[in-house]
Amino acid sequence: MALNLSQKKEIVAEVAQIAAKAHSLIAVEYAGTTVEQMTAMRKKARESGVFLKVVKNTLASRAVAGTDYECAKDSLTGPLLYAFSQEEPGAAGRLIKEFAKGNDKLKAKVVVVGGQQYPASHVEVLASLPTLEQALGMLARVLAEPAAMFARAVKAVADKQGGADAAPSA
Repeated sequence: MALNLSQKKEIVAEVAQIAAKAHSLIAVEYAGTTVEQMTAMRKKARESGVFLKVVKNTLASRAVAGTDYECAKDSLTGPLLYAFSQEEPGAAGRLIKEFAKGNDKLKAKVVVVGGQQYPASHVEVLASLPTLEQALGMLARVLAEPAAMFARAVKAVADKQGGADAAPSA
């Protein structure tokens, strides 16, 4: 279906708005993917905060101009599915990795994070990033560990001196 100029402008504006706020971009070759697989991927993408869109590459190039993803303009060739992580950087990587297991025709072509383009194999690294909840849990553990170590050290000294069971005498 051919798009008229106003429809093209709407698509460019929509993708540009998403790209301005997104944390990462993965462009994926999707040729050979069935409608059922694409529908399942779109449903999972909505649940995980990933914006998925099949866009003509010229429109995508215009949409990413002036954003962190402009570095990938020259690599946007062939039929591509664009996955922008909106909530956390690793969400798109996890989504693509999960669906690539069941579909060998789904292949990452471009990975961009923080204005830097990486090879397609970087999807694995992006997918291994912790979620926000996991990262906060790791931070809480790191912050609590010094206090726990201090408490264990004080208890060990008290046990060694035998003062743990005896009450102080007046």
